[in-house]
Amino acid sequence: MADTQKHGLPAYQIAAVAIGNALSFYDFVCYAFFATQIGACFFPSHDPTTSLLASLATFGVGFFTRPLGGLIIGRMADRIGRKPAMMLSFSLMGLGIVGLALTPSYQTIGIAAPILFILFRLIQGFALGGEVGPTTAYLVEAAPPLKRGFYAAISYATQDGGVLVAGIIGTILASSLSADALTGWGWRVAFLLGAAIVPFGLYVRRNLPETLDEEPDETPVTLAPYLRLALFGLMMLLTGTVCNYALEYMTTYAINTLHMDTAVAFGATVVVGVFSVTFDLISGWTTDRFGRKPVMIIPYVLLFLLAFPAFYFVSHARTVFALYAVSALLASLQCWGGGPTLTVVTESLPRRIRAGAVAVIYAISIAAFGGTTQFMIAWIIAVTGNPLAPAFYMMGGIAIGLIAMMSVRETAPIKTGVTEFR
Repeated sequence: MADTQKHGLPAYQIAAVAIGNALSFYDFVCYAFFATQIGACFFPSHDPTTSLLASLATFGVGFFTRPLGGLIIGRMADRIGRKPAMMLSFSLMGLGIVGLALTPSYQTIGIAAPILFILFRLIQGFALGGEVGPTTAYLVEAAPPLKRGFYAAISYATQDGGVLVAGIIGTILASSLSADALTGWGWRVAFLLGAAIVPFGLYVRRNLPETLDEEPDETPVTLAPYLRLALFGLMMLLTGTVCNYALEYMTTYAINTLHMDTAVAFGATVVVGVFSVTFDLISGWTTDRFGRKPVMIIPYVLLFLLAFPAFYFVSHARTVFALYAVSALLASLQCWGGGPTLTVVTESLPRRIRAGAVAVIYAISIAAFGGTTQFMIAWIIAVTGNPLAPAFYMMGGIAIGLIAMMSVRETAPIKTGVTEFR
């Protein structure tokens, strides 16, 4: 453990952690990208808006089991090790993605189709709820002290890498298939392509070294001192969650609200993915050199100020350039500011509750706002007819998070001088 922290992880071991994180978000956000096609397949309706809302509501169902997965798998990571917890979450994620891809349509098996679909969504949510805490704890614990921010940023970068790959695959499928084929079976191909990496991911994760102490201290940890941190963590992660899922809605937004070509809309996902991965890593690099707080606060202030004019521009121009430029700008600022939030929470917690606490805090934030953001945006647009709803929703989430970001203490070793990690 000490040698690992001094020299860092070999690239292949980082990849072993990253591959699970990437897949977890690849298959989960694939649902968001193919929401229109999935709605038609499992929730057919004469009104396309009703079908879309039913699909997005089912997307939100998967978030209900995230806190439970975070609690159970996160506590498992704190008690018996990070590696077995990551193995379990990855296996369940594989089960969920295969189940979603192979569930017959409503026209084939009737009401059993949406029931099975919801069941696999719940399994996905449970698995992903238990993935983030152990993965983040593992990366931060294995990192050299002055590179913790960058190692933690790898967690976000791999998540967004999954978004990028999903966007590329979605663009290819949308460009090469007819609308009927995309709805009938094309979206299933995207899910099955993600499932193909599960056996390899399980193999490489099995060979990871453990970062949890072999003989952990059994002295009870008092949770009261960390309740304030938990509240601030929820507020900060609320901001990242709302902004992330609003950006991941850009494909559906471009298709259903801006009435743009499907292939062009999927291209926005690729743009978001490229700039997200890039600025995730930039965020990690800058937060290790300038501190966690300034790298959180400055980009989110800019995002708050630019969200309205950005959506105003794209909703009035409705061009490919406008869609891609706005997607790139908002994704860059979101990922630049969002990276340090999870690092601050992770660094502030003792080892024996770290994975479980991070998992639960993250899962509650995601469950409360990730599962509702896209539905609420679609509903507000449907009720008001206002295409600027995503901007207002993002601005509200950012305002809440900025309060917490200004209130938490700085944890970067370069600012505090503290390199020892409990």
